[in-house]
Amino acid sequence: MRSDVHADAVTQFHDDGLARPDWPDMPPASGLPGPWPAIAANHRCNCLLWQEEDRARRTDVPASAIAAGKRLVDRHNQQRNDAVEAIDEALLAQLDGVRSAADARQSSETPGAMIDRLSILALKIHHMRLQAARRDAGDGHVQACSAKLGRLRVQRQDLADCLDRLLAEARSGAAYFKVYRQFKMYNDPALNPYLYGATPAAGVRGAP
Repeated sequence: MRSDVHADAVTQFHDDGLARPDWPDMPPASGLPGPWPAIAANHRCNCLLWQEEDRARRTDVPASAIAAGKRLVDRHNQQRNDAVEAIDEALLAQLDGVRSAADARQSSETPGAMIDRLSILALKIHHMRLQAARRDAGDGHVQACSAKLGRLRVQRQDLADCLDRLLAEARSGAAYFKVYRQFKMYNDPALNPYLYGATPAAGVRGAP
């Protein structure tokens, strides 16, 4: 695999992972070049998140199982965000030496965030395709899911085109982006008042 990144390679990588019977339980292959280890880690975390979010909706298990799943969701989500930042760091390293034009535009959305969204769209397409192929569901369900599948494919292609445009502009110096840190405060024992023992101010609710 080449170390450079373009949308077709990313979407194919996402789809190939979802087609693997051992995915996402087994970690991605080692030895991937450039940004690809972070892309693989991000996609795997999104797949694990999808599984846990589905399990969290069960009503046939005790509350303790749902609580344990919620902690896994938090862990996977933190790792997912870490991987997005790592994607952007690796892409910026590849752009080292590129001089931005004086009128270069700054993109508020980074390539890593777009690749993260492409990963989620790959998951939605994969699972909607399974729903559209169900033999135990009625015609209405199959038709509705088939229509949604078509819309998801259009959304993914639109986003893929935007990713390629941003990467091309960044490589030419016509655009630039920065690494944005998520600072998930609820996961940090030093920042979450419920974890470090402080009493939150009255009327203050946790941020989403």
